[in-house]
Amino acid sequence: MSEKKRILSGMRPTGPLHLGNLHGALANWVDMQDPYDCFFFIADWHALTSNYEDPSATTGYVEEMMIDWLSAGLDPEKSTLFVQSLVPEHAELFLYLSMITPVPWLERNPTYKDQIVQLDNKDLSTFGFLGYPVLQAADIIMYKANGVPVGVDQVPHVEITREIARRFNFLYGDVFPEPDAILTKTSKILGLDRRKMSKSYNNAIYLSDTPDEIAKKVSQMITDPQRMRRDDPGNPDICNVFEFHKIYSDKETWQAIDPQCRNAEIGCVECKKIMAKSLIEAMKPLHERRVHFKARPDRVREIIAFGSEKARTVAKKTMEEVRQAVKIRA
Repeated sequence: MSEKKRILSGMRPTGPLHLGNLHGALANWVDMQDPYDCFFFIADWHALTSNYEDPSATTGYVEEMMIDWLSAGLDPEKSTLFVQSLVPEHAELFLYLSMITPVPWLERNPTYKDQIVQLDNKDLSTFGFLGYPVLQAADIIMYKANGVPVGVDQVPHVEITREIARRFNFLYGDVFPEPDAILTKTSKILGLDRRKMSKSYNNAIYLSDTPDEIAKKVSQMITDPQRMRRDDPGNPDICNVFEFHKIYSDKETWQAIDPQCRNAEIGCVECKKIMAKSLIEAMKPLHERRVHFKARPDRVREIIAFGSEKARTVAKKTMEEVRQAVKIRA
């Protein structure tokens, strides 16, 4: 057993990853690889909770997601990278946990209520969608994770996992630690239209975008909505392009642009071109790694198989303890 504390997190393969995913999760995961024993998984079963009508839209992104992870800097020598469905023990633990989880715990889940409203074009009145926090709890406690890296809005997800683990331990004896939420830093980064960056909004810059595609998308970004003409003074405080500058341009550049924008000494077109150049340069190492792995699909599949088998070794051991605790084939 490693002396490092163990963390676990995952992503649903519902589409190509974008800069919002990079700054919201991936960059934090990369930084955590040395201080923590990391388990990161592609949650293909979770994707079926809302995409069950077209499962091909999920399975097709599994290898692409792994390529994006490797491109961003996740290292299979440092972290256990695996696919959820290749570790069937997750489904077995989900079954046991579903037997003890009260339905009101699931119905009060704020994300459940929000998703019902946001995805009103889909029929989400399924047990799988209602019960996804139970599967999520199984994912986490299977590896006896000490913590789960999340943003502030995701803390309730970890809390219900703690409640489920606590209930299992009360009924059957101490098997699982209660994982803590590890709050991670996230950069303020919105889509091209100032809404949340999302595939469904068609406003994202993807990790797989070429330099030309990045430049084209940046040229379409909404800036200060009150600046109608080149000689109008702008307000960087409400400009999405300026937020990108503070992430991707050097400090000297964005500090110079701030007063230039306010005094109408620089136009939005020129400002976007400068930012696009900074963004493309910052993404260059990621793109080089992506080209490398994209050209080696067998290596990507090998990494998936190795990580999934490594994860399954841990999962099998956990399930032996669980079966003994609940006196199933003990």
